[in-house]
Parts: sequence; structure tokens; C-alpha cells
Amino acid sequence: MKRVFIHLVIVSMLISSCSFPTAQKAENITTDSSYRAVLDQVLSSGKLRVATDYGYVSYLIYRNEPIGYQFELLNKLSNFLNVELEISIEESLQKSKEKLDNGTIDLIGMGMFVNQERKKEFQFTNPILITRQVLVQRKPNFFEQINIFEDLDFSLFREPFNLRGKTIYIEKGSEFAKKLRQMASETNDSIIILEEDKDQEELIRAVANGEIDYTIADKHIALVNSLYYPVLDVKTPVSFPQRIAWACKLGETGLTDTINYWLDKFNQTLAAKALYNKYFKNIRPEKIAENKKSSIKKKGISPFDPTIKEAARMIGWDWRLLASMIYQESQFNPHARAWTGAYGLMQMMPITMEDLGIDENSPPEKQILAGAKYLGYIDRQFPEEIADSAERVKFTLAAYNSGYAHIFDARRLAGKYGKNPNVWEDNVDFFVLNLSDPFYYRDTAVYYGYFRGEETYKFVREIIDRYEEYKLEVGK
Repeated sequence: MKRVFIHLVIVSMLISSCSFPTAQKAENITTDSSYRAVLDQVLSSGKLRVATDYGYVSYLIYRNEPIGYQFELLNKLSNFLNVELEISIEESLQKSKEKLDNGTIDLIGMGMFVNQERKKEFQFTNPILITRQVLVQRKPNFFEQINIFEDLDFSLFREPFNLRGKTIYIEKGSEFAKKLRQMASETNDSIIILEEDKDQEELIRAVANGEIDYTIADKHIALVNSLYYPVLDVKTPVSFPQRIAWACKLGETGLTDTINYWLDKFNQTLAAKALYNKYFKNIRPEKIAENKKSSIKKKGISPFDPTIKEAARMIGWDWRLLASMIYQESQFNPHARAWTGAYGLMQMMPITMEDLGIDENSPPEKQILAGAKYLGYIDRQFPEEIADSAERVKFTLAAYNSGYAHIFDARRLAGKYGKNPNVWEDNVDFFVLNLSDPFYYRDTAVYYGYFRGEETYKFVREIIDRYEEYKLEVGK
């Protein structure tokens, strides 16, 4: 099996960015050699070194493959430049600037707000996104029962000045506090502003879970999270549109001019729109099995039962367990496609499918057998000390969903913090759930960084629950 761990230094995948020529002649875009030292270094070394941070908007590992809006943009840029992409994770903007100034990296790909103060320190590219800050609030409890043509605005804040007397939690050190206080001063309103040592995604999650009522977030980050948490409303703007861009060393116009040339061309393509929709508009895969626990037919579970039984025998599973997993992934739709690119009955990622010798034209039977083969491969990655077969199933399911890199991280955390790394429930699953918490994903025991673990947690739980239902209603 041709699978390897993906480290934080990544070789650019072979993804075509668009139809215009590669940049083997990129040196012709900017001719003044005094401003092109970094560009020349990138082209001569064959490597674009970029610092970014964790998140679905920027970068993370999902099912053992890197994803993220900015990561995919950077990957397409590196293909245009005909160089490899080397990603390093750096949460601190100040440290990223130091690396930029001393030549350790070529570009900051964090998606920075462009303002006059920062223009004195960085050479910005053209915007990669136009965003604004929005109020994040919960929809009413009955929002799912409201007709889609009815207006929810009667129960939501649509004007910031209506927030008088309300408490808004915001990220500590962000610019939101200053703007909120200014807005409150201009409208003579009293808004209680509490700065928390949490990032935007943590605060958004707190709103979704009912722990707090309001926060302020960048619109593009709020949009991504609202796809995961339908209870959230992110439609109320509290700022003017703002530009988000990448940053080079001040005065280094050679690389920024080249990136701007590429951005102008790329943004005219359908690929640009598709990439934006992929991360900011598509429904997330965790909704596939929502509100539907099973698909039991009178004489079986699915149209593919004979193949599922054969595949289950290959890996020593109860076929009803494998059927429950396939339903969770695709509802037995052999043409199902997730926003990440995962495809088919088993929702495998493109590189995994290629490794297993299948593609989107493969019939359902081959999809199932290949998926079982991959499940067997994942199981073999876990040590023999996970001796209980039921526990191994849970770890294998979790790793299938998230990628085994994150599960190994969670096992190391469990061992470090006094939990049992060989037991899933109430042990390793706790750390999977918390891999989106900086306290844990920045821990030295974590090699693969940030991950939103709620989906994986639900994935394992719902498959096992459905399997118990199948056992009661369908014989072996």
C-alpha cells in the first residue's frame, strides 16, 4: 500500500491550477532585479516556502491529505511557478515576519487584513478574499420548522445598534474590541465587551453550543463554521468590507507582481469559483446521515449486501457493521461526492483511490472491496496493544474518517494526560474532540496539528449505534 504520513513540509500535488501557461518564464513578469531577490530564489531553488496557520480556511490534514482554501490556492500558485510548495505552520504573525525578514520563508500565507499600518511592514499581494466582520448569533430553537420563505429576522439582530446591553465575547488582542467600542460610543449604546483568550473558531463553537450568545468573526471564517453548525446566523455585518491578502518582505515586488499576475488570471476561471464554493458554500459531509438512522429493507440492508458480506469477510468484520459504515458515508449512493473530493460508496479521497487502483468510473463492487482493503490497512497501523477487537474497530473507523495521523496524535495525548491510549470511549475520543483547542493541538505530543474532531466523534458513535440496530433487525 503506497501510503505515507503527511508532514508539515509538503511537496506540491499535481493539481492543474487553470489553463494559462506555467511560470517557467516568470522572471519576465518583473524585470527590475533590485526587487526580485526572493522570486529569483524561489525559481532557482524550485521551492516556495510559505508560513500559514491551522484551520479549514488555511490548512489542515484531513484523511491523511492536506486541505484548506489557502492551501489549495498556494498549491495552484506553486504549480503555476513550476516549483514545490513547502508549508510550515506558524501561529504567530510576529514570528512569521521574522522568518520573512531573515529569508527563512518566502511568503506569509495566513490571509492577513491589509491596513495602512501593515503596509509599512509588508509587501502585500492583491486580495485573495474580500471579507468583513459579522455578528455570530444563534437562530431560534424552532428555526428548522420555519418555512424557508418566512423571515427569521424578527428574532435576530440585524442592526448592531440593537445590541445595547448585550455581552459580546471576542478574541483577545483582535481589532474587534476597538471597533465595537467605537461603534458603541458613536451610538451612545452600552455593549459589554469581554475579550477571551480563544480564537475565532472556538468562540463561534461556543455560540453554537449555547455557552455564549454572541461573538464577532471574520465573515469567511463564520461562513465555514455556519456550514458545520446550521443553528448559527452570520448575516449581520458590523464592519465595512476588508481585503485579505498574502504578504512578502517589504519591497519585494518581484514575487508579489508574479502572484498578482497569476491571481488576476486564475480569478477569471471556473476553477476559482469552484474552489470558493467548495470551502464557503457546500454542505459538509457530516450531514449525510442526519435524521436517518437506517435503510433496512425487507430482505436485507442495501442493494450491495452480497459484496459487503464478501468485503467484511476479508477484514474479519460483521457485514452489518461494514454496511452501517457505508451508509454513514454515502447512504449507499455509489456516486456520492463530498466537498473535500471524497467519492463513492466508501467516500475515499482521490489519492487513496489511486493507490487502491480504482477511480470514479469503478463499479460499486470494486469500490466496496477497495474500501475494505483500505480498512484492513488502517487496522494494521495500530499497535497490537489495542488487543480488544471492538476497540480496534472504533479506532479504525475513527482513522478512516479523520486520517490516522490525528488519531495517533490523540493517543499520544491520552497517554500524556493519564488516559488509556488503547480505549476509545471516554479516553482517546476526548482528545479527538479537543484537537481544535489550541491548548491540545499545540501540545508537543501533537505532530499533525489542528483538527475539528466533532465529525469523527459522531462518525464512530453513529456507526456503532446503527450497527446495533442492524443486529436486531437483520440476521447474519
